[in-house]
Amino acid sequence: MKATRNPPADSSRNQLRIIAGKWRSRRLAFPDVEGLRPTGDRIRETLFNWIGPRIVDSRCLDAFAGSGALGFEALSRGAAEVLLIENNATAFRQLEASRQLLDATGATLLRANTLTWLESATANSSFDIVFLDPPFGSNLLDKILPLVVSKQLVAGDGLIYVETATDTSLSVPDGWCIRKEKRTGGIVCRLIGRT
Repeated sequence: MKATRNPPADSSRNQLRIIAGKWRSRRLAFPDVEGLRPTGDRIRETLFNWIGPRIVDSRCLDAFAGSGALGFEALSRGAAEVLLIENNATAFRQLEASRQLLDATGATLLRANTLTWLESATANSSFDIVFLDPPFGSNLLDKILPLVVSKQLVAGDGLIYVETATDTSLSVPDGWCIRKEKRTGGIVCRLIGRT
C-alpha cells in the first residue's frame, strides 16, 4: 500500500510581492490576522503611479501597517523613511521580520493603537505621504482622517491615500479634495490633497 502524502503547501498563500524598486519581486509573508488585508498589486501599482516621483526622498506614515505592503513598497521605490504603525502583536512581529529580511533601515516600526497615537501626535511629525487603510468595517476613518488633518501631520503639499470598501462613505475635510479615485473589486482608493 502506497503511503499518502499531504499536498504541498501553497507557498504564495499569505505572501505579497513588492512590485518595483530596489526590492522588486521580493516576497513578504503576512500572518492570518482578522481584518488584515494587504493592498493588492494592482491597487499598489495605481497608487504609486499617482504619486510617481514624489515618493523619492519622502517621509511617509503607514498608519495601519498590517502586512507592510504600502510602507515597504514606498521604501523600495525610494522613500527616505516610513513610520509603520501596527497594533496587532502577531502582525507587528511579522513586520519586524520583514524589516530584517529587507534590511530596511528607513523603516521605523511602532506597536501602537493608531487612534491613540494620532491623538497625542504633534505637528513636529509631518509627513509627505500618509497611507490610511484601516480594517474594513471598523469605522475608524471618520475619526482618523480629521485627526491627521487637524494635527497638521501632512506637509504643505503632502498627500493622503485612503483605501476603503466601496460601501464606505468618505467625508473629505474642509480645505481638502479628492485628486484621484479608482474603484476596483469592492475597493475604492482615493488620493486626497489640499485644495
